[in-house]
Amino acid sequence: MTSSHTLFDFAALTARQRYKLLIGTVVPRPIALVTTVDEEGRVNAAPYSFFNCLSADPAIVALGVENKPDMAFKDTARNIRMTEEFTVNIVSDALVERMNVCAVPFPATVDELAQAGLTAVPGSQIKCPRIGEAPASLECRRYVTLELGRSREIILGQVVAAHIREDAVDPENHYVDQAAIDAIGRMGGHGYVRTRDYFDLRTMTAEDWDKAPPPVRTPGPVEA
Repeated sequence: MTSSHTLFDFAALTARQRYKLLIGTVVPRPIALVTTVDEEGRVNAAPYSFFNCLSADPAIVALGVENKPDMAFKDTARNIRMTEEFTVNIVSDALVERMNVCAVPFPATVDELAQAGLTAVPGSQIKCPRIGEAPASLECRRYVTLELGRSREIILGQVVAAHIREDAVDPENHYVDQAAIDAIGRMGGHGYVRTRDYFDLRTMTAEDWDKAPPPVRTPGPVEA
């Protein structure tokens, strides 16, 4: 028996309709609480869930930054364009409310970290600060910016330093304790998810499969 699916032709949809479908299906998404500074040294902080790690060699992370309705750059995009530096701060469950304060569209003159009660700590390799309360922070220099039409930029940053809370990392083997990081993820709409429902699933070799293919769950009817 086959299941029913609804087809959406993206060419026939508005940008808002495409957005709603994408954020509802590409889940959960990691959240970057991005800190930047402007030319006068004023700190800005804003969360982005169009974010991920794309490469380890070179070490590259990506941010999807949407412009304002009038197509002007948001503070994050403008600051990165001017200084070519930014820091990705990982959002833990303990920081979710304060992250939400940083999402308020304050004027550029307002310090979001001060409003949220967060601490700016000087960077080690760049001038942009990290957030002291974050379980992990990645200092980045702009690698390349991709302009996608008038409304959005994809900013690739090369990670030049990482700060990981001492109780969340083993510096000898570079193992990060993800339970200690306690990161949250973004779902569709106003939804978020915690990352505590954790399980291991080892990737098999071809030899493993030939010896004893494991049973797999059937997800349900598949459309032909």
